[in-house]
Amino acid sequence: MKTQQIALAAVFISLSAIGGMVKIPLGIASIALDSMPALVAALFLAAPLAGFVAAAGHVLSALFSGMPLGPFHLLIALEMFAVVWLFAVLHRNGKTWLKWAAFIVGNGVVAAVPFYFLLSPAFFYASVPGLLLAASVNAAIAGLAIPFVTQAARRFV
Repeated sequence: MKTQQIALAAVFISLSAIGGMVKIPLGIASIALDSMPALVAALFLAAPLAGFVAAAGHVLSALFSGMPLGPFHLLIALEMFAVVWLFAVLHRNGKTWLKWAAFIVGNGVVAAVPFYFLLSPAFFYASVPGLLLAASVNAAIAGLAIPFVTQAARRFV
């Protein structure tokens, strides 16, 4: 792995940490902008490294809010890794619209499925609307930022 990729991953993890501090309360969940930088990172980094940015961003975001779900945040970090990894793979394969749908459904619904069994069905049904909204907001902001970030990146290459 090149030093440049590690440095770029560190920048995106830092942006995820800052985004994790932006919390919009929403029922039992909150919308944090911690996954938005990982979606942008998927344009520049290999899929596993972009997934790592997402996982680290979630852990940092959870730490800022006091780890309300305790060790379950490690499971969520693994899920974030997988969802952003898939997003990056779809991006590399030119699946422009599918990558956004996969991220929103994966982060907003599929990632909550284990909690149906681990916590309760009520937790699942109560959290999915907020998670879908959070995933949609992160995706929308990333989608708006990507053209500007890629244009700026072209100037430096």
